[in-house]
Amino acid sequence: MKKVKLTLLAACSLLVISAKAQHKMDMPDVTATPPKVIFSKVLNTASLNNQEFKLVVVNFAPGESSSAHRHPIPTFGYVLEGELESTFEGKKYRYKKGEAFYEEPNGLHNGTRNVSKTKPAKLLAMFIGDNGKPFLVPEKK
Repeated sequence: MKKVKLTLLAACSLLVISAKAQHKMDMPDVTATPPKVIFSKVLNTASLNNQEFKLVVVNFAPGESSSAHRHPIPTFGYVLEGELESTFEGKKYRYKKGEAFYEEPNGLHNGTRNVSKTKPAKLLAMFIGDNGKPFLVPEKK
């Protein structure tokens, strides 16, 4: 457990250093402006063998919402700009710039929306899971 906490702390530290590195990735469209993976690293330590860490920036235009989806791996979020309302497992949450959150794997994320009708919002999502496992799966209608 201690190694996992140290690894997550190191990964978050790496976020600060690597936030400007931007890599594009094809993925399902869950918002009008698709999220952009900005960093991805496969971890091969004794406690995290073949685990991949991803940083994803999700931009929300004023009033924009994401569609229903699930994250099959642990999800950490940090609001970079604006204010977001998120519905996770039927419960609504509001997050402002500078606030962070965690979502359990496979929970139904009914959607996230930018509460402002005039200003954009930006979310940094962090994922860690098996190498190559998708971090986002659209909910079937």
